[in-house]
This record gives sequence, structure tokens and C-alpha cells, in this order.
Amino acid sequence: MKIFVLFSLIISLFLQTGCGPFKYKKVSAKDFPPDPDLRVKKNMEEGRGFRILGKSKKGTNYEFASSNPLWRATLDIIDFMPLVSANYSGGIVITDWYADGNNSNESIKISIRFLTNEIRSDALDVNVFVKECSNDLNNCKVNKTNSELVNELKLKILKKASLYEKERLEKYKKENPYEISTPDNKRKKKKK
Repeated sequence: MKIFVLFSLIISLFLQTGCGPFKYKKVSAKDFPPDPDLRVKKNMEEGRGFRILGKSKKGTNYEFASSNPLWRATLDIIDFMPLVSANYSGGIVITDWYADGNNSNESIKISIRFLTNEIRSDALDVNVFVKECSNDLNNCKVNKTNSELVNELKLKILKKASLYEKERLEKYKKENPYEISTPDNKRKKKKK
């Protein structure tokens, strides 16, 4: 008898709360432009569009390697050095000590922090450490350097990242002929 009462209670609770997601939602025609092209553009900007038999595979398909041009450019520029840590979520890349064949008493280590995902001059914090050792390699001194190597690294990474971003935008334009929504485009529209 207790099982029947418990079962009846569970069924009645399920029936009372089960129709919530299927309730009719009122929609106003004022929220949607009458022109089909404008409706498509609005839906694409809001991420509500889909295509049947189309080539667009946006949405859940996330390609890690090409997701952040700064990250990708950084790994390409320092690919000759062994990495100690490459933490995408933490936004940091740290190399191991590296010495070329010419001077075995001196080696460098590079640390790159990503301060923003935007491609701009203050997006990266690059630190270069130089380890100088005596001839017997017992006495070593590590110094942080602010040489032109730091500026060269930043410049090369930013140039390569901007090329990757340009390639990505061109590829996106071919796959999706609608206007790409960027923060700059939104600001221009609001100013009008």
C-alpha cells in the first residue's frame, strides 16, 4: 500500500511540473524585422541560424589550434625551444633553458603571458631570462633581461598573429557570406 501511495505521489508531481518547458511563449512581430535578409542577418548575429545541407559547421565545432591567433603564433615562433609549461587556460607559455651550440655557458628561458586575446601591443607580457655560467658550469647567475630580444619576440608574435587572424576572417567570409559581427562593427552601428 505504501508503494502505491508513493508511486501515485511521484506521478502526480511529475504531471504537475512536466509541462513547464512546453508552454506557449508570446512573440511580438515588432521584435523581428519584416525583411527576410535582415531577419537572417539578425539570427546569424545572435547565433540562432542553421542551414540544411549547408557547409557551415559553426556552433559546437571548436578548433583549439586555430581558436586564438596569439597563442598559435607564440607556439610557432618559439617552436625550436623545449617547453616546460603551455597552459592555455592560465594564459602562459614557459620554455625550458635553451642554449645554441656556439656558447654553452649561456642559455635563455622565455616566459610569455597573455593579458588579452586581442591582437595589440599590450596583449603580451614577455620575459627573457639569461643564465650565465662559469667555464666549469658550477657557478651560474640568472638575470632577467629587457633587451631587444623581448621587443623582437613581441613584434614577431603580433605580426604572425595578425596574419592568422586575417586568414581566419577570409576563410570565414567564404564559408559564411553574411557580415561578420565584431566589436568594432557594433560600436559603429550604435554611433549612427
